[in-house]
Amino acid sequence: MNFPLPDSVDALKDMIGREVTSLRAAVRRNAERPPGAPAGTERASPVRSLAVLPPSAETSEASPCLCGSHEPGARGVCSILAAIPASAVLLEPLWNESGGIPDFRIVAGNRIRSADWLEEPDHQVGQRFLEARPGAADSGLLAALTDVVGTGKSLNGQVVDYTEQRLGRIHRTPLLYTAARCGEQLLVTWRPLQSTAEMMTIDAQFIASMGWGNWDLLSGKVTWSEGLSRILHADVRMPWSLEQLCDALLPDDLTAFAEFLTSVLAGEEPAWTRIRFVVLGEVRTLDLLGRPATGTDGRAWALNLVARDLTPQIRSRRRLAETERETDLLRRQTEAERRIADTLREAILPTHSEALAAVGLTVAASYRPAEPEAAVGGDWYKCRLLPDGRVLVAIGDASGHGLEAVARMAQQRHALAGLAQTGASAGEITTWLNELVCSDPAGQTATVVAGHLDDEKVLHWADAGHPAPLLLRDGRAEPLEAKQRGPLLGALPGYAYETSSVPLLPGDLLVLYTDGMVEHRGEDVTVGIGRLAEAVAASSHLEPRELIDALLADPEIAGHEDDACVLGIRVD
Repeated sequence: MNFPLPDSVDALKDMIGREVTSLRAAVRRNAERPPGAPAGTERASPVRSLAVLPPSAETSEASPCLCGSHEPGARGVCSILAAIPASAVLLEPLWNESGGIPDFRIVAGNRIRSADWLEEPDHQVGQRFLEARPGAADSGLLAALTDVVGTGKSLNGQVVDYTEQRLGRIHRTPLLYTAARCGEQLLVTWRPLQSTAEMMTIDAQFIASMGWGNWDLLSGKVTWSEGLSRILHADVRMPWSLEQLCDALLPDDLTAFAEFLTSVLAGEEPAWTRIRFVVLGEVRTLDLLGRPATGTDGRAWALNLVARDLTPQIRSRRRLAETERETDLLRRQTEAERRIADTLREAILPTHSEALAAVGLTVAASYRPAEPEAAVGGDWYKCRLLPDGRVLVAIGDASGHGLEAVARMAQQRHALAGLAQTGASAGEITTWLNELVCSDPAGQTATVVAGHLDDEKVLHWADAGHPAPLLLRDGRAEPLEAKQRGPLLGALPGYAYETSSVPLLPGDLLVLYTDGMVEHRGEDVTVGIGRLAEAVAASSHLEPRELIDALLADPEIAGHEDDACVLGIRVD
């Protein structure tokens, strides 16, 4: 093939067509004359040549038979049995008095075994068929053969699940039977439906995602294995021609496939390439190994291709690459969120200034996220000296996690700080904060305890769905009694929260906390509050900082199913 490589599918198909036409023409010319003979000299037909072979040219004598269909020394139907590449017998029907056929007699057979546990047919000449094949009656085979005798209609490929007990063991094999009338007798052949080797080869092709195909360029016959049919989703009885393969090519692989076919047709072996085909809308990637079948003239008259389907591996690699990209993106997003959260944490959860100590308060606070990788979530606190001499005290929990919760938390915390500058009561501040949360289009809720300590160390506070602070006094810790505990922020627009008041004494410790300290799955929250109160009372001898650290370190208290935040304020 010396012509240029095609640049389109149609051109590639034309190239294949020209090569096949040229090959067939050359074969016809060679078949018309013997080698070395002048043009126009006809070669004798191979069939006619075989017909006039003298008897002395025959290589073997015929096996004795009982067919009775020819004269002694002459050739009859039984003489062709040896040429049949399957188990074959000639059967003679045995008629009974009522005109039925209860059995047949084997009058001739060949030497092909269909299974290693079955005898060669020519060793059973003279036997009744049911004697030689006792499983034929139960399998329905005997009835099928009787129908062939009666109707004259051939039996073409009947599957028989043949079972027989032989030498004390039960054997079973599926056999494919054909039968036809031959005068008054039956010519019957059978072969394994699928040999063990064939079935194992199919399984091996499936496991390895491989298959093979043969394209006979002279006859046009195409043969595929089960494996190749599975790969290309085509019926094994309707394999694709080379032209149909070209139609399924991915356009970008046209040149590579043309080079591959050119190499194989030119007799270069083995040729290898990687080609993509579009099969039922899906791109399948195949490794192809091509080998030509060549004649004595060196020309390829058939192509043998072995294909390995790489589509599952490529699909897995693509998914892995996408997963790696997604993982890398998530990692970078997580790192960015962590950096942002770290910055926010320092901005909104600060250490406490000396101004609080100057007014007689010792303050400590700590925050522990439920997820160790998260720097901050929706929990927050506020404790600072206001310009009018009061101390703002607050703790809250904005629903959710991640940066969205952080954003809502920051909004609520800074809004509270701004509202506190007005000198309004705790209830008024909480009411205004509720309106702010209700106006949020995200529709999220929050909880808060907000208030202030005045110069007399009286705590004025309001509660919006949050656990009440604990008061540690004289070694006992109990929740504060609220005048009225209001609903969650954002749950009820227009709700007016009320202010509760409680005077604090020197040595008293207020412990404000979020629900992560008292809520445990499957347990009533009052149980968690009681447990926290007992732990606070047991640590009453500790400084506020030490007490809070002890609480957060206790797995019975801070189970970390949710974010946990604690604020401790001691009156000195």
